[in-house]
Amino acid sequence: VGSWALRRAALDHRAWVEKGINPPRVAVNVSAIQLRQRDFVDIVERAVMEGVAPVAIDLEITESLVMEDVEATIEKLKRVRALGIRMAIDDFGTGYSSLAYLAKLPVETLKIDRSFVITMLKDIDTATLVQTVITLAHSLKLTVVAEGVDSEEQAKILKLLRCDQMQGYLFSKPLPEDQLVMLLRPAR
Repeated sequence: VGSWALRRAALDHRAWVEKGINPPRVAVNVSAIQLRQRDFVDIVERAVMEGVAPVAIDLEITESLVMEDVEATIEKLKRVRALGIRMAIDDFGTGYSSLAYLAKLPVETLKIDRSFVITMLKDIDTATLVQTVITLAHSLKLTVVAEGVDSEEQAKILKLLRCDQMQGYLFSKPLPEDQLVMLLRPAR
């Protein structure tokens, strides 16, 4: 299923480009089973070859998944990164990561888990954690994405904290492909 999802993302992205749409990059979650496979990098390479160049696929790997076998994961991610694929640490803050390893990972993006975003307005300690994660990520030259942004108030605070990107229902709920294509088409 993981291989199919990667291939489907690459094919969909290519189809959008062929329709004259300038689509954003497509993010695909990686499961523990996928990452543990010996031929993980080969599978990723075959899947993204279905798309356009340069590669427009991002892989998202959870913080806890990275920590399962750190050295092997770092090596695989470096090989995937060499293919032109960007990587993000998803659900950051919910696992037990080592900051020393965070600095070694070949990733470009850190995604703050939605559980922090939805509670930061009510809990000053959570807001402080969000601010700290953003500062830490920026010091490591990582892009920060806040997940689960559902209100203008959350977006306003995250902008003040210098969060780079946001995702959530404030911007769009999940859409069927035809509605997504309509949303991505340039206004005439």
